[in-house]
Amino acid sequence: MSKQSHLGANAAAFLAGLIFAAGLVLGGMTQPAKVIGFLDFFGGAWDPSLAFVMGGAVLVHAPIYALVVRRRSQPVLQDRFHIPTQRELTVPLIAGSALFGVGWGLGGFCPGPGLVSLTSLELEAATFVGAMTLGMVVHYLVTRTSDAPAKAPPTAPRTSRADA
Repeated sequence: MSKQSHLGANAAAFLAGLIFAAGLVLGGMTQPAKVIGFLDFFGGAWDPSLAFVMGGAVLVHAPIYALVVRRRSQPVLQDRFHIPTQRELTVPLIAGSALFGVGWGLGGFCPGPGLVSLTSLELEAATFVGAMTLGMVVHYLVTRTSDAPAKAPPTAPRTSRADA
């Protein structure tokens, strides 16, 4: 990828992030009370607005995504589509999903709204983003050695048929 197309991809990602942030703010999803209200099924204060925001996003994104992936051999600003290929459920995937859900339910933030909420300069948002960042750093430090490719075992030197 050339430097110019790399800059274009970064600019497009930044613009998409701004649009996402604006949608979060307009939908009220940067307010932890909205998220906690959505998760309060039995407390009498259930707030379904999060479901409408997520549903609206899926209704817009899904058909456009399907159309683009079917009609284009590659994205405009990348050399290929980055579509996950792993299909099996793994212990790290399930554990990470559970940890994400617990953090989301307790804090009322997930990463996107948490970052957007930093602009409010509220301690709650800063605490969440700090804890999230610390968690990412710890994960990196713990997994960087375990994710390193294993060294290939030494192999015997190949011999030609003439040597045999």
